[in-house]
Amino acid sequence: MPGDSNSSCAGVQTPTTSNNPGTRAQQNQPLREKHTVHWFRKGLRLHDNPALLSGITGAVTFRCVFVIDPWFAGSSNVGINKWRFLLQCLEDLDRNLRKLNSRLFVIRGQPADALPKLFKDWGTTCLTFEEDPEPFGRVRDKNISEMCKELSIEVIQKVSHTLYKLENIIEKNSSRAPLTYHQFQAIIATIDPPAPAETTVTQDTIGKAYTPISEDHDDKYGVPTLEELGFDVDILKPPVWVGGETEALARLERHLERKAWVASFGRPKMTPQSLLASQTGLSPYLRFGCLSTRLFYHQLTDLYKNIKRAYPPLSLHGQLLWREFFYCAATKNPNFDKMTGNPICVQIPWDKNAEALAKWANVSDFPCNFQLFLQFQNL
Repeated sequence: MPGDSNSSCAGVQTPTTSNNPGTRAQQNQPLREKHTVHWFRKGLRLHDNPALLSGITGAVTFRCVFVIDPWFAGSSNVGINKWRFLLQCLEDLDRNLRKLNSRLFVIRGQPADALPKLFKDWGTTCLTFEEDPEPFGRVRDKNISEMCKELSIEVIQKVSHTLYKLENIIEKNSSRAPLTYHQFQAIIATIDPPAPAETTVTQDTIGKAYTPISEDHDDKYGVPTLEELGFDVDILKPPVWVGGETEALARLERHLERKAWVASFGRPKMTPQSLLASQTGLSPYLRFGCLSTRLFYHQLTDLYKNIKRAYPPLSLHGQLLWREFFYCAATKNPNFDKMTGNPICVQIPWDKNAEALAKWANVSDFPCNFQLFLQFQNL
């Protein structure tokens, strides 16, 4: 059934006819072959990807897809730097899949339109993806799961973008998201710690599963360029962050080697310069899932056992929990990113208050806590 499942998608028996039902009907029939599609959205990595691991297990074939909406690429919602980072993530993911004799299939279009046709063409019996905690993603995934049910395609989704299954935290808080960090901490203190990171996908974990790849793969399913998506690359400056799992893991290793820095990490100094991009930052890699939050969390835990540590919310652990807190608050609030219609947001008539609007425009006069929020909202 659609939802969080450990099913291998391979347990469906296919009926056969027989002239002697008294004997042949009693025999076990062949199991349905498992042909998996793993749908990347966030979670652009091969390490700690439980949904991908579940999809590969017992599969005959597997394909990894990413769907790009060309209209969205050309809209003003996402800037060129963010798109460059995403495309670098996809290129890195494709390179890593090549090492496993597989490839990334980049599809253009709306998921609800593009995926059903591919499922039919590829004989898909199993769809896997990482659970999306954001309201828009939850609605999209619910619709796709219902469509798969009609097509007799098993759906497996796993929690790995966040440390915890957020619904469990909300349930512990009388079915409401905790709205203070102190309240959030009190709840997670009563539940099990985050699950450890899953093993990285390797040739051994893939086993006999394979990816059918055509000679014109790059023409049909290659990662597009910024120019192909309609961007003017002449205005681009060198990137502060290079996208991809490979870069993310290298940065994490460099971070953890700096034991003195990790031990002394505290709340960033609240100055306008605090908002400038840092070349050592991990935030975009966590945001796109090039780096597993659980891997970061547990490697920090191991390091903290041997060094003097700060405590949340000042420690690096605390920064990851701030990220979790905001995801939890947004989980069942479709207007979390807006003021109007947002039940947990103070309704301030900004357009009618020239003085308040001027203070908002001048970040040096704005409260320090908002600067802190800006730093962590992209984790």
